[in-house]
Amino acid sequence: MNDQYLTVTALTKYIKRKLSSDQHLKSVWLRGEISNFKHHSRGHMYFSLKDEQSRIQAVMFAGNNRSLKFAPENGMNVLIKGEINVYEPMGQYQLYVKEMQPDGIGALYMAFEQLKDKLEKEGLFSLERKKEIPTYPKHVGVITSPTGAAVRDILTTINRRYPIVPVSILPVLVQGERAASSVVNAIQYANQHLDCDVLIVGRGGGSIEDLWGFNEEVVARAIADSHIPVISAVGHETDTTISDFVADVRAATPTGAAELAVPSIVELREQVRAHKHRLQRAMDNKHLESRQRLKRLQKSYAFKYPEQLMRQKEQDLDRLLERLSKQMIHTHNQTNEKWRNLHNRLLLQGPDKQIRDGSQQLKKQTKQLQMRFQDILKAKKERFHSNIDKLTLLNPLEIMKRGYAIPFSEDGEVIKHVSHVEKGSALSLKVQDGSIECEVKGLKEDEHV
Repeated sequence: MNDQYLTVTALTKYIKRKLSSDQHLKSVWLRGEISNFKHHSRGHMYFSLKDEQSRIQAVMFAGNNRSLKFAPENGMNVLIKGEINVYEPMGQYQLYVKEMQPDGIGALYMAFEQLKDKLEKEGLFSLERKKEIPTYPKHVGVITSPTGAAVRDILTTINRRYPIVPVSILPVLVQGERAASSVVNAIQYANQHLDCDVLIVGRGGGSIEDLWGFNEEVVARAIADSHIPVISAVGHETDTTISDFVADVRAATPTGAAELAVPSIVELREQVRAHKHRLQRAMDNKHLESRQRLKRLQKSYAFKYPEQLMRQKEQDLDRLLERLSKQMIHTHNQTNEKWRNLHNRLLLQGPDKQIRDGSQQLKKQTKQLQMRFQDILKAKKERFHSNIDKLTLLNPLEIMKRGYAIPFSEDGEVIKHVSHVEKGSALSLKVQDGSIECEVKGLKEDEHV
């Protein structure tokens, strides 16, 4: 009878074999919304795929999700290709995802927007970190395909505008899976081994798939880490890549990048001619002013009457020497007077005088202190004798000397009122030379008290 019962494990394995043998479940295409999404630390993705009425558990292992061009998240509608099978430990069927892409929007566009948002939040697009392109570069590096139209346009433009600058071509792949790593390696090589002032990184136009190498995160970070200023020149004017946002300057076309990288020798020559003309005009004006000044000097009094001028100057010199001598004597006298005053002040404020003055002050204060002490001692003695006299007057023994006695009860308490004793109570009268034991015979209360 017991042989008819199956274990849960056996039943689960049976169901798993049934599902595994169904060819229709080997490759299923599903459309749905992601919920309960979790990206495990080991790289696996766990989530639920649902529609309006049902849901199914799904898992996409790390080996399959590495090729995703976007980051799945809750609420995202997706198109999925996968396999249905049973997860034995839980006894539930689930979807093993092999491929996934956004539903209703291109995967590349989604990846572009997500990476753009991520890098912008990190500050890689901020103007503060962008480097300035040198006005007169000494060495230009060009990172692009060696066979494309972009490199010809760049070289032609540089040779036409600024033929004196050397140009280094770093050939790279600009399309395909290896394009990103090729561009990154070239940027890093230029930073480590070339003395370039500016780098032009780019390629000609194409579809978003063709330009995708310049939308990769590794390329964006390589541009951001470059200590050499980078001009991005990817595609045509309407094409925009992540590299354009990260680069220090974005050019609409490769030709535009070359124009931004180097100045125009024609314009420089025109500037030189303009500066030369301004310099010549300034020199002519200076020469004219100098000639006019020379003429004024030639007509001056000094050149017409040099002997009179010399005699006048000699008199001026004698007067100045006399004033200088008087001023020196006056300054010398003032200095001597100042030193005499300082000497006298030093004598008055010297240590010997201060010691004498301090000794006299100490003696005076000591005498004052002794007098003050005598006055205080005298006052204390008088107050002491006065207190002795007061205590003597208040001393009960003195009262008893005048014939008075103090009654005490049997408990030793002083009797102050008639109500404190009763008839027949024993009393003790304290007199000057002893005590008298008594017994109360009667009580009489004074009516006037």
